[in-house]
Amino acid sequence: MTEDLPDLIALDQPRAGYRRFLGCWVRRSGDSTFIVDPGPPSTVGLLIDELRRRGVERLDLVLLTHVHLDHGGGAAEVLDAFPGARLHCHESGVKHVVRPDRLWEGSVAVLGDVAEMYGRPDPVAEDRLASAREVEDRGVAVIPTPGHAQHHVSFLHGGTLYAGEAFGTALRLPDGEIYLRPATPPRFFLDEAVASLDRLLALDPEPARTAFAHHGLAEGCFRYARAAREQILLWVRIVRELRAESEEDLGARLFARLMEEDPHCGRGRFDALDEDLRIRERHFYGNTLDGILSYLG
Repeated sequence: MTEDLPDLIALDQPRAGYRRFLGCWVRRSGDSTFIVDPGPPSTVGLLIDELRRRGVERLDLVLLTHVHLDHGGGAAEVLDAFPGARLHCHESGVKHVVRPDRLWEGSVAVLGDVAEMYGRPDPVAEDRLASAREVEDRGVAVIPTPGHAQHHVSFLHGGTLYAGEAFGTALRLPDGEIYLRPATPPRFFLDEAVASLDRLLALDPEPARTAFAHHGLAEGCFRYARAAREQILLWVRIVRELRAESEEDLGARLFARLMEEDPHCGRGRFDALDEDLRIRERHFYGNTLDGILSYLG
């Protein structure tokens, strides 16, 4: 782990396609150490072991961009392993980490056996929660970025924007370009998502790099914010047009249009992914479509 850049611990899941997907960001800066998005219960043991192997003996903060299972489900076990650590998430997500039963039930309803793969989260004790002020006192800015979820936040520290899923899913392709896909599960609110991207585009100075939750580190920030803004507006426009024509085979027709018209996931970029990743991504295209349909009503 370098002193200057965050380090990514991969949290690959035991299912085809669920690699290059989940990861936990680790940052040691001076006398403070924090992690962003510890991932699901299914790989929390791997995460703790890897933190120990990398010499992390103390954690100060566990930061959640949002409380979905694949980002924060393992948080309670991490806090147990590092008694000095405190957890921060958006205030509207607190009820779900303290009493995760409804989060679990909703996850099973939406994700089915994928939720079962991730595992059921344990509750976080309320006295382990950190306020935004406490986080910012350690030099980490907390930026509200609702869109992927109403309780989504991003974090900025040392020139790195920990973007969660504010820009969607991003994967580096063999040619060095980035494949980008929106992540808009139900319930989705377009205006809030666009406003969040505009908020990130207004940062001054521009963050030097972006740490994506899904998945990896990229130089710069604004090009991805602009791409994500352009992309979600394109998806919503195409879905609206296709639905006006017919509800039949909407997912397949959307995919065909996107492969032709979306420069960030189509026009050869989807085809450049490995086969198992393409299968996973096609599944999440449906999830994103569901979110857009929930917005359109």
